[in-house]
Amino acid sequence: MWPGEQSPAGGPEQPNPYKEPPAPWNAPTLASGPPVGGPPGRGPGGGRTKLVAIGAAAAVVVAAAVTGAVLLGGDEDDSAAGPDPAASSASASASAADDPRSGDSGPAPTVAGWTVVANPDHGIAFDVPASWAPKSRDWVTYVAEDDDPDEKPLVAMKAPAVLQEEWCASDGDRDGSVDHTPLASAGTRGNNGARSTEDVARTDSAAWVYGAYTQPDRDKISTGPVTSFTTASGIRGSVATSRSSGVAKKDKCDVEGKATTFAFETADGDFASWSFFGAAGVDDEVPETTVREILATVREYTPSDS
Repeated sequence: MWPGEQSPAGGPEQPNPYKEPPAPWNAPTLASGPPVGGPPGRGPGGGRTKLVAIGAAAAVVVAAAVTGAVLLGGDEDDSAAGPDPAASSASASASAADDPRSGDSGPAPTVAGWTVVANPDHGIAFDVPASWAPKSRDWVTYVAEDDDPDEKPLVAMKAPAVLQEEWCASDGDRDGSVDHTPLASAGTRGNNGARSTEDVARTDSAAWVYGAYTQPDRDKISTGPVTSFTTASGIRGSVATSRSSGVAKKDKCDVEGKATTFAFETADGDFASWSFFGAAGVDDEVPETTVREILATVREYTPSDS
């Protein structure tokens, strides 16, 4: 049950399983097709984990517990692209080797010593401590149901930053290959079609905890009250935090999890959100004070044309 990463040529919409009508996350609505990459492993909660490398024109469906690199191009509000059987992992690897923020460096960080994380497709940026590693602007992280044959994302984030990508290592499926679980991730997404910022904050935070830590048990998730929050740049929105309790410890990387989602209305009148999710109840757990410090840096910016 660890996040997957991926990238198509057109940009898509993702159904939100927690409400109707579906709310686009502005990464692809993935069609079924075999993932490209190594054999699956185990992620938190016992799900599969995989590194997926695909060509920029492909829309690959990755498993619920997938960790991979997906290179998304074009306008994310376009219709979803279907899988490209000719997609080359080599082309994706070359892209991933490039500067993670190539094409648009984004704004400067607002916290001294921190690193800026920018999503030029939505014009949203935030800062993270220097120990975090920003991924490519085309990198998409998401979670899906373990037993979903189409592996449709429950929730996703684009152009994220990751903390300790190889925080936990295990061979939970005993296939002889060690799989790695990151400590935490944070990123942004579009939520066009959502009912309200309160609804996004509540459902997205719960979806991250469910998808990455507790599935198939939804009753092991508790979501705190939705409250108002204003970032340092003046963006006012709604924030909620969800946590797990009682995750089955089938593997050493199975841990409790937590997630915080801040949802707001952009200057263009669209809904968007920032989310953090990570391991809870562990020695390396990201403190709530740090989560809120990162959240406070969320801001809008005007992407360059480069």
